[in-house]
Amino acid sequence: MPRKTSSPFPATPTTSLALSSLHIRLETLDKEHQWLLKQIKRKRTELNNFVEQIRSVNAEMFRRCSPRVNQLADIDSEIHQLFAEIFATRKLGKQTKKDIEGIYQTLQFAGIITRKKSELENEAETEAAFTDDEPEDEFFGSNYQQHQQTAGETEFIPRNKTDTSRKIRQIFLSLAEIFHPDKAVDGEKQILYTEIMKEINRAYDEGDLARLLEIQNRYEVGKFIDTNNEDDVTRKCKRLQQENELLKNQYENLKGELASVKNTSQGSMVANCRKVKKGGLDPILEMLQQIEIEIKTVSSIRDFVKDFHQQKMTIKEFLRGPEALRRMNRDMVEDMLERMLIDLEDAEIF
Repeated sequence: MPRKTSSPFPATPTTSLALSSLHIRLETLDKEHQWLLKQIKRKRTELNNFVEQIRSVNAEMFRRCSPRVNQLADIDSEIHQLFAEIFATRKLGKQTKKDIEGIYQTLQFAGIITRKKSELENEAETEAAFTDDEPEDEFFGSNYQQHQQTAGETEFIPRNKTDTSRKIRQIFLSLAEIFHPDKAVDGEKQILYTEIMKEINRAYDEGDLARLLEIQNRYEVGKFIDTNNEDDVTRKCKRLQQENELLKNQYENLKGELASVKNTSQGSMVANCRKVKKGGLDPILEMLQQIEIEIKTVSSIRDFVKDFHQQKMTIKEFLRGPEALRRMNRDMVEDMLERMLIDLEDAEIF
């Protein structure tokens, strides 16, 4: 009978192998967890900073451009009033009135003056205002509006019972159980707990899972597990895996939200301001210069219509149209001819 030889290495129990692999998995999941929290925080900061830039640019534009914009609006209103008085007080032939209305409409459609809505359009808008569906929840509505709210203005809005909302509520309740100010044993701790609860409430109201988990990690809530207990480690692995999936969704949503805000007209305005500033220019000054040009153009048209209103020109002279409109028409014709020539050249090449 062959003699049994003993192995130089002690036999490793199966449970130890399983525990060792679980430890590796736990470490991997924890690294992923920390990476996701870091990326979400970075993306959240980027989004908040961009929204703040929009606010800042809007405020600066309003401060510097508002007087000129108001002046432009006053001139625009004056032109509409002059035309209204012309139609109401001047005795005009049917064709002459139609021709004058044509000039009035051309000024509106060319964007030189604001478009005056017809009575039918006004009635349709009024009816729509009373028949619109109920507005969306603010929490799930416009990304920009959501971030315009301050922490104090945010209200809790009931969410659908999704995995994320359930997880958020679960963590919120566990943190509130620990850090509610009533749980404090002295005045100093009560002040601390009050500040922590404000942060917890803000994260909960905003549906921010990552921030709640950051608070949980910061104060090591529910951190202790027996690393030699396979069941404990397995449960933590399962919990981290679930949280990581939810955090991935939050990260993707934040990226989408940032892209949406950047694609708004206000987002494009901020991006353009950045480019202009890099060139050493003042973007709002350039905007003011453009408004000054518009004021000059609209003022000349106002004066033209006023002269006709005060019968300082003949109907024939008026029907030729203001110089600004004729110049615009010439430019449009020249652009059209230029495009036609380019198209013809391209056709000859092929």
